[in-house]
Amino acid sequence: MTGPRYTDIVAALPADVPFVGPEGMERDQGFPFAARIGANENNFGPSPRAAEAMARAASDVWKYADATNLELRVALAARMGCGPDQVIVGSGIDGLLGNLVRMVVAPGDAVVTTDGAYPTFNYHVNGFGGVLHKVPFRADDREDPDVLLARAAETGAKLVYLSNPDNPMGSHHPAAAVRDMVDRMPEGTLMILDEAYVEFAPEGTAPEIDPEDPRVIRFRTFSKAYGMAGARVGYGVGARDLIRTFDKVRDHFGMNRPAQAGAVAALGDDAWLDRVRAEVAAARARIGTIARANGLAPLPSATNFVTVDCGRDGTFARAVLKALLARGIFVRMPFSAPQDRCIRLSCGTSPELDALEAALPEALAEARGAETV
Repeated sequence: MTGPRYTDIVAALPADVPFVGPEGMERDQGFPFAARIGANENNFGPSPRAAEAMARAASDVWKYADATNLELRVALAARMGCGPDQVIVGSGIDGLLGNLVRMVVAPGDAVVTTDGAYPTFNYHVNGFGGVLHKVPFRADDREDPDVLLARAAETGAKLVYLSNPDNPMGSHHPAAAVRDMVDRMPEGTLMILDEAYVEFAPEGTAPEIDPEDPRVIRFRTFSKAYGMAGARVGYGVGARDLIRTFDKVRDHFGMNRPAQAGAVAALGDDAWLDRVRAEVAAARARIGTIARANGLAPLPSATNFVTVDCGRDGTFARAVLKALLARGIFVRMPFSAPQDRCIRLSCGTSPELDALEAALPEALAEARGAETV
């Protein structure tokens, strides 16, 4: 009796996944987190209008959702200044990245990204047999457009990934720098512009890009500023031919009915979005205050999280993270050196930041004590 005959690519992949969810971590440690500030969720929640729309749609979940996602695509097109046929909707940016990689990357094809940038993109590239070429962050903890472009030209890359603002460092480039990167993209290379956090960024971060420009696709999400991470709604804007090609590989019923209804309602509630931005700005400031009070250095952030430099190396930062987890504070950290000298703290509610403020001095003391053992 034999089991499944896996492809050579899948058989060779490691069993680990990009992220271990907080629920699994809570089960392993045997108690719930007092502060869930590790996954960059919007702890201030979705628009009440979105929640109400999802609740109303729940009674219709016996029906498949509109496979074309037309109502949502029309609403997004109005927001993005493009046509509905230039918008693709999917199960978060993660799902859309998987579709795009499937469309473009064959075994052995080169793909360029930044070492330590969003690991789920790498997960998809590896899963389809692509070859990842990683470049380092700049000394100021920003992704490096010049080095990304040079590596793309050198390798003949099919895709180049840039997040702006960046996760996990919270840094960002102004619109002009991103526009210049698009203009210098090597022939035959598609730029992925991941703008998951752009609603939190300073004015002038998002560039003006012709949706029909074949050199770039931009992705955004309802998981962050709109507070709907659990609904899994992401979208992309790109040239019509590229958007049509998604129909060859996407799950046509992958966007559920309540999620579509909630996203449409969320787009109509800019007042709530402004309120969330204000809450995030206040939380970022408080995280910075807590970090500095403990001798740590908060990095500038254009997102809904603050990356905090622990001042030593990755071993020390991991010890701090472990000690915080043991005290019920769910946080994460960058994966790659030298950015792994930091921990990353999502903007939480006042009670969550109270818990962080109480736990951080103890966690640092434990980590420093471990160094002397």
